[in-house]
Amino acid sequence: MDLFLQTLVAGLLAGVMYSSVALGFVLIYQASGVFNFAQGSMVLLTALTYVSFVETGAPFWLALLAVLAVMVVCAVFIERLILRPLANRNPMVLFVATLGLSYIIQGAAQLAMGTDVHMLDLGIADDSVQIGNLSLSKFDLFATATAIVLVAVISFVFNRTRIGISLRAVADDVVAAQSIGIQLPRIWRIVWSVAGFVALAAGLLWGARQGVQFSLTLSALKALPVLIIGGFSSMPGAIIAGLLVGATESLADFYLGPLVQGSVSTWFAYILALLFLLIRPTGLFGERAIERV
Repeated sequence: MDLFLQTLVAGLLAGVMYSSVALGFVLIYQASGVFNFAQGSMVLLTALTYVSFVETGAPFWLALLAVLAVMVVCAVFIERLILRPLANRNPMVLFVATLGLSYIIQGAAQLAMGTDVHMLDLGIADDSVQIGNLSLSKFDLFATATAIVLVAVISFVFNRTRIGISLRAVADDVVAAQSIGIQLPRIWRIVWSVAGFVALAAGLLWGARQGVQFSLTLSALKALPVLIIGGFSSMPGAIIAGLLVGATESLADFYLGPLVQGSVSTWFAYILALLFLLIRPTGLFGERAIERV
């Protein structure tokens, strides 16, 4: 039983890393109805920009402010050059646009800052903390606390502030939102800036764990099962689904891995997501679409 609990809790904490990336997807989808495939590239861009500033001797707070400034500038350019010309188009058109944007961000980031692997130290020792019979990682506990704070702050902004209400109004009906005076370009700049902030948090966590390198863009693929299971429009769902994916991956790898003589963690989450698509396509917390026929 102790071994089972150790594996389960380790998987739950690892699942928070997936949730940290999924939050950026949910944020933009909830505010604009667009699936932003470029979120993984934004994770790479923020982490690479941060570590580049740190390596020049910039202090922690200055590097953070610099990265946030870069993401705000990127949000302005994305809104002006991509989103505004494609406003009111089919969501598939916007999805393809974000797919192209992903490659542009990847290429520009690595062209400007290089392709070398950078080690990122956040000052958090990856030591073990003994809680009862469980041995937990300090870094995983820090990542969990970070994700909880992100969800709390973003949920408050979306549900308790005027800008949050405007964001949800745009997501529900763009034309109706514009008819009551909501400025669509301003909303898009804000939501992409906030998504950049979420990408920064995810980039720092993933970069500290596996180094800042091109593979950070693949974190978007790890977030897809989380989005499908939790629902594309639910931030709490992203956290819960991340925990579920992390726990089931860890348990499956431990119990099924020896049976198939290999690791199952690379594909098990996608099998789980496929089952949800067949049984509950909207995910655990996703809103069901109501259409007139």
